[in-house]
Amino acid sequence: MLVAALGFVPMSIATVSGAEVQKSLAAVVIGGAVSTTLLMLVVLPAICRIWLPIDPRVPRGPS
Repeated sequence: MLVAALGFVPMSIATVSGAEVQKSLAAVVIGGAVSTTLLMLVVLPAICRIWLPIDPRVPRGPS
């Protein structure tokens, strides 16, 4: 997902005429891709850890 956001960087720094629309679109796409990636890597595991606590009675690892 971050690679797709990096693909929009040239659009966000373009200086040709008519680039105003492209800059705003690129900023939204880059922000969405970065924030979604951070939410999936940080927030979602934390929420799962809170809602689905680990049962201490279940053995873990090789026995």
